[in-house]
Amino acid sequence: MVKKKKFISGGICIVYEDKDIMVVDKPEGLLTVKTERENVRTAHALLTEYIRTGCGRSKKRLFVVHRLDRDTSGLLIFAKSEEAMNRLKDRWKENNKKYLAVVHGACEKDAGSISSYLAEDSGYNVYTTKDPAKGKLAQTEYRVLRRTKKCSLLEVTLLTGRKNQIRVHLASIGHPIVGDAKYGRPDEEQPRMALHAWCLTFKHPFTGKVLSFTSEVPDFFTTLVGRFELRSIPEAEFPKTSPPSLQPSPAGGEGALPSSPQRGRGPR
Repeated sequence: MVKKKKFISGGICIVYEDKDIMVVDKPEGLLTVKTERENVRTAHALLTEYIRTGCGRSKKRLFVVHRLDRDTSGLLIFAKSEEAMNRLKDRWKENNKKYLAVVHGACEKDAGSISSYLAEDSGYNVYTTKDPAKGKLAQTEYRVLRRTKKCSLLEVTLLTGRKNQIRVHLASIGHPIVGDAKYGRPDEEQPRMALHAWCLTFKHPFTGKVLSFTSEVPDFFTTLVGRFELRSIPEAEFPKTSPPSLQPSPAGGEGALPSSPQRGRGPR
């Protein structure tokens, strides 16, 4: 069992590992799994190499439980058996999954919910539609944690897990994510997209123990909205979806379930 964080190639940080599951912190710019259009080194491939280290003929497998877009950083769960993967997927709606996003503009509402049907065109672009026959229902909740003149820091909760859901939903209300060239402002130059899978709480697939993890917020976020601190969700509150508290700093200052464990449908 991994008790301390461990970094491997690709900038992946292993946050937790036991004989059944692995929780990692994925950097931005790295695909979770290979796609039909792109076959590059991925988090899944690098972690598979890691678990096979020291045994050249090892057939150990790693199963994808959910995915993050390539330009989204943060927490991911992988399973070490098909049974563990299926158990985690069956309970996925019970999990507490929270993201941080910095969006363009000062959001008028302190909190809100977005519900629409999401569909995908032949170019792998996801869009909203009111026709349930064309898309799948997607639901997102958000709360404003901080506003500046140009940006807002949001805590986002996924009630469903559709491809590009957070990015498309926030863009649909006029507040695209900073650095999102696909659904936001393609002409802006930013070092990365400001979307981070920050907090993840779930039950272990076999022991039933509640496991809760948080990921360090990327520095890019503080350059956009200033310094801030977040308080993680106590395990006792699982599976409630109340947001973390935003704490003043001392200085005053988007996860989809894959249809296949090995391949995705297109660039994320």
